[in-house]
Amino acid sequence: MKGSTPLLLLKLLFLRDMYGYEMIKTLEVLSQNTFHLKEGSLYPVLHALEEDGFVSSYWEDTDSRRKKKYYHITEAGKKKLTGLVEEWNTYADGISLVIR
Repeated sequence: MKGSTPLLLLKLLFLRDMYGYEMIKTLEVLSQNTFHLKEGSLYPVLHALEEDGFVSSYWEDTDSRRKKKYYHITEAGKKKLTGLVEEWNTYADGISLVIR
């Protein structure tokens, strides 16, 4: 999963802005529990994506008076996502050819 984490996170953020725990749970649901990302793995990838300009973040108040940090995919992130999806599809097609 290590190499695919940026792809998966960008795809989640393409769907909508999310906070960290929400991304973890959404990934589990969408993958039918195939992927179980831990916070210790999530945040370094999110911070790297933010440093590279693919993701931005903002704080929002919640009902419990605590703030949550939401992440948002940028236009550069959408372009990066397109490239990562193309790269993944090429890789998956190549694997399929070998294991048939």
